[in-house]
Amino acid sequence: MTQVNSIQDNSPLLPGFKLGKFLINPPIALAPMAGITDLPFRRVCRRFGIGLTVTEMIASRAVGQGRERTERMAELDDNESPVSIQIAGSDSKFVVEAALWAQERGADFIDINMGCPVKKVVKQIAGSAMLRDEPLVARVIDAVVKAVEVPVTLKIRTGWDEQSKNVENIARIAENHGIQMLTVHGRTRAQMFNGHANWFDIGRAKSVVSIPVIGNGDIIDGDSAIEMVKQSGCDGVMIGRAVQGNPWVLAEVHAALMGLPKPAAPAADEVWGVVLEHMLHLADFHGIARASKLARKHVPWYSKGWKGSAEFRSNFQKVHTWPEQMEAAKAYFLTLSEKELTPELLLAN
Repeated sequence: MTQVNSIQDNSPLLPGFKLGKFLINPPIALAPMAGITDLPFRRVCRRFGIGLTVTEMIASRAVGQGRERTERMAELDDNESPVSIQIAGSDSKFVVEAALWAQERGADFIDINMGCPVKKVVKQIAGSAMLRDEPLVARVIDAVVKAVEVPVTLKIRTGWDEQSKNVENIARIAENHGIQMLTVHGRTRAQMFNGHANWFDIGRAKSVVSIPVIGNGDIIDGDSAIEMVKQSGCDGVMIGRAVQGNPWVLAEVHAALMGLPKPAAPAADEVWGVVLEHMLHLADFHGIARASKLARKHVPWYSKGWKGSAEFRSNFQKVHTWPEQMEAAKAYFLTLSEKELTPELLLAN
């Protein structure tokens, strides 16, 4: 397995890589997260030092049904490039239709999801369920690669369960059938999001292919990103849940991988500035009614680690109008004097 030396002389740990006509540099991707990585969320995160964004996963069978929500999930910013639209499904006909649809909407890459562990996806023999049928994996990949003109990428888990890990086989199949970048979440489907991601299993995929391999799972700061790279030899990292309410973690990971000093933690007024920006993007993109519902999820996340966050989260859920939500968020963040990051406080909140 490839081993990576520690950073010396402020040199980058990872140099970035080519994907189609793009240089993915920094080699940091924002993970697709259902109900979270909409355009407003990606817009906020983009400026914190990432090289690739990915939309929420879009079911291939939903594409032909003309739903407004599906169309909005695939809406991209004019300056978002490079960006992937992620699709899922196991019927080659529908997956190809979805891939062509995504290409028409400006996707720089088509990302096929074969890693989602959610029960309703798995019941349709999609997401991580496909890892149990290697010929099916090959057929779907082959059909999409032949149908579109943009690079096709793939996101997987390490296998269905601990007894049937096949990450190396899937990686070989992916490369042999034209996948140009592979992302590996270092858990099996059986693990869901429990336990710790196995970064060495990501390295097992990296060791058998020549295409770029992105590591995903349990990156929470710069140190964990460096450790993943050391253990797996991956070409880049993908960050998901740690970004919820904390886009500054992207800047920290960027600095770590580039050999730069760790950025200072944001002050309360800076956090409020990002919260305000996010809320305004939500209102502009979704409209006030939908934005108000989404704010109940996103805004409390930004309070984690700050004094009185548990009380704020509880109170914020009782506020229902958009102006009241804006005022409550502003009042909370601008009255904070210092950030507390002790483990005891985080656990208490």
